[in-house]
Amino acid sequence: MIFNEEVFRRRSELGGSIEVVCGSMFSGKTEELIRRLNRARIARLKVEIFSPKADTRFAEDALISHNANSIPSTPVENASSILLLGSDVHVIGIDEAQFFDDELPDVCNILANKGIRVIVAGLDMDFKGRPFGPMPTIMAMAESVTKLHAVCVRCGNPALYSYRLVPDESRVLLGEKESYEPRCRICYHEIFAQ
Repeated sequence: MIFNEEVFRRRSELGGSIEVVCGSMFSGKTEELIRRLNRARIARLKVEIFSPKADTRFAEDALISHNANSIPSTPVENASSILLLGSDVHVIGIDEAQFFDDELPDVCNILANKGIRVIVAGLDMDFKGRPFGPMPTIMAMAESVTKLHAVCVRCGNPALYSYRLVPDESRVLLGEKESYEPRCRICYHEIFAQ
């Protein structure tokens, strides 16, 4: 292969990428996002973090993990707002991506094509075990996908499902341990077999 200086220069300039951190509730997605963003800050990279304004479970201006680690973030109404607010940065973190609109995959692509490292965290499946929101599309176009597992509260095996404890069929129900518990495949499906 012949070395092409122009191709090398453009790859260096366009060093953007899309990384996805996904899994069930209580699997450590936000914790991992915070860890990656803090490492970028240690490397003296300019970082911006965004979360959906609709997610009001924790602080409005910070991502907070279940282990109480936090990092400042900006709540936004929709994915296109990230393009307006995320200029002149090296790394963009996006939490709770499943709650964003269908524009999020395009926004991630635009940012990555501009040379920005985009790290997206979110649930890959809803409480019925179906692909959730824009996550499947983002996962398909990402350079890397990290799937995390919680611990099944019934048997201790790796849990990939977010089992809903309350009788509510709406797709989006903001809640924590009072509303959801992590379950493995067997324990999740045995409930439906009864």
